[in-house]
Amino acid sequence: MYIPEFNRIEDRALKLAFMRANPFAILVSSTDSRPFATHLPLLLHESDANLILRGHVAKANPHWRTIDDPRESLAIFHGPHAYVSPTLYEIRESVPTWNYAAVHVYGKGRILSDDSDATKVLEDLITEFDIPNQSQWQSLSSDYRTRMLRHIVTFEITATPVATKFKLSQNRTKAEQENVIRVLSGSSDSSVAGVATLMRQQGLGAGLKENV
Repeated sequence: MYIPEFNRIEDRALKLAFMRANPFAILVSSTDSRPFATHLPLLLHESDANLILRGHVAKANPHWRTIDDPRESLAIFHGPHAYVSPTLYEIRESVPTWNYAAVHVYGKGRILSDDSDATKVLEDLITEFDIPNQSQWQSLSSDYRTRMLRHIVTFEITATPVATKFKLSQNRTKAEQENVIRVLSGSSDSSVAGVATLMRQQGLGAGLKENV
C-alpha cells in the first residue's frame, strides 16, 4: 500500500483500536493462478510483542488450503470512506479525492487442526460479537458442536508488517479540513459521516480533538 508520510500511522494502540472497531476484513492469499480473497471477521490477540489474527472459513471454501502456504497472506481492515469535492478547497485549481482509512496486515498463517483450538476461536467470536448467544451455544449438544467444527477450518496468522494509512486531508489547510468535516458530517450515509468523525478524532480541522 502506498502511504505518503503525512498519511502514515505509527501509533500501535491506534492501529489496534481501528482494527477492533472494523473487524470485518478481507483476507487475501496467493494461489498458483491468481490471488484468492475471503470477506470474514478476524479477532486480534496480542502475545508479547506479536500480533496474531484468528478466524475461520467454511471447509468448502478452498481458501484454507492456501493459508499455511509459505507465502504471506494479507488481511485488509477497512473503515469509513468518502468522496471529497475540490469545491471544498480554497484553491480552485484542485483535484477531487477520496478520504479513507485502512490497515494492511501481512503474515504467514497456520491451520489450527486441534478441536480445542477451533472451539476456542468459535467461543471467542461469540464473546466478541454475540454475547447473548453464549448460553445457547453452551446448551447445544456436544455431538452438534462437533459436527459444526467438522464444517469449518480455523486458522491464525502471525503479523509481520502492519501498514496503516489514514488519508484524511492532512495535507490541506485547517480551513479546508474544517470544510470537509462540515460537509461530510452532514451526510446521511454513516460511512461518509464516519470519515468526518475520524478526522475530528485525529485533531484535524479547526475544532478540538475528540477522544477516541
